[in-house]
Amino acid sequence: MTVAIKRGELAVDGGTPVRSTMLPYARQSISEEDIQSVVDVLRSDWLTTGPKVAEFEEAFAAYVGAKYAISFSSGTAALHGAAFAAGLQAGDEAITSPMTFAATANCILYQGATPVFADVCSDTLNVDPDQIARRIGRNTRVVIPVDYAGHPADHDTILDLADRHGLIVIEDACHALGAKFRGRPVGSVAHMTAFSFHPVKHLATGEGGMVTTDRADFAEKLRRFRNHGISRDARTRDAAGDWQYDMVLLGHNYRLTDIACALGLGQLKRMEENLARRRHIAATYRAALGHLTGVILPVVKQEVTPASHLYPIRLDLTRIAASRTEVYRALRAENIGVNVHYMPVHLLQYYRERFGYKPGDFPVAEHAYEQLISLPLFLAMSDRDTADVIEAVTKVMEHFAN
Repeated sequence: MTVAIKRGELAVDGGTPVRSTMLPYARQSISEEDIQSVVDVLRSDWLTTGPKVAEFEEAFAAYVGAKYAISFSSGTAALHGAAFAAGLQAGDEAITSPMTFAATANCILYQGATPVFADVCSDTLNVDPDQIARRIGRNTRVVIPVDYAGHPADHDTILDLADRHGLIVIEDACHALGAKFRGRPVGSVAHMTAFSFHPVKHLATGEGGMVTTDRADFAEKLRRFRNHGISRDARTRDAAGDWQYDMVLLGHNYRLTDIACALGLGQLKRMEENLARRRHIAATYRAALGHLTGVILPVVKQEVTPASHLYPIRLDLTRIAASRTEVYRALRAENIGVNVHYMPVHLLQYYRERFGYKPGDFPVAEHAYEQLISLPLFLAMSDRDTADVIEAVTKVMEHFAN
């Protein structure tokens, strides 16, 4: 794509913005077929715990190549369910990345266990297996790698570490639906894999999540945990003409509705279109922005096919006359809805106050955080939208170049 760059005063300083309306960093894409599927469920006998749940779970499991898929009311609930199924409890530790959304670490706390952070690799910003190895202790039970921005972590190395130490690996793939690691679909690699269906993700059900696994024991625990710990759900009892059930563990109401599952089924049918569009936009950014002073593009390892959930550029602040905050504000003024992913979890107030974390504890993640800006990337972005992002980034970065 060739973009004609208009030189001029930055919008933040009173100039004319590149766009007249704000382009968000991400948003859902809903088709008329999706809407009709939801309407059909609304007219049916089952709004929740009905046939669409099993249909969606089976289709999802087939898509990622897993034996079982268990739906949840959110990606956070899915992570919590996986932490429960892994047996995390008080006195245990689980190792994860600080470069993630808080939910990844929070699911460990929900189980009364202690999160232990390991710093990230400087290129992909995925958790560093060497740092994981250094933090494995007598109380370590689980490792939760995060596929940051949709780029799979080094799962073979992490799984080998887990095998040697008797640990369970829960992959946080909330960014990575459709990605592949060494030819294997994400969702079929780790002991359990958690996905999110939030509107900014590849597949949107409003709120929603899924855990995939090949282990029948995990699948059974996950099903019961998301349904109050009850052994038989309402549809199973109805089909059997039986009212009896039992509560066999302390669970939650983390069920995904038939309404959401109908939406998810439609979205799943368009996953390849979604992925292709995202990868095209990412390739267009790479071709157009790589020459800019002060811009560091995302790294893609040869052994992975990323899902391109985010496009996080980093700023080389030694080569521009501006801070990350100034660049961020300048791009927002151009009506480019950039975002920042993420403030490292250990620097959030709750984690600092409860565990005593402080700046400098995980220097690679912290240094990256100071540089990161996520550019818009989603299925419904047009070529014109993409060109606007390129024009705005070029305009702003050339203005601030040393």
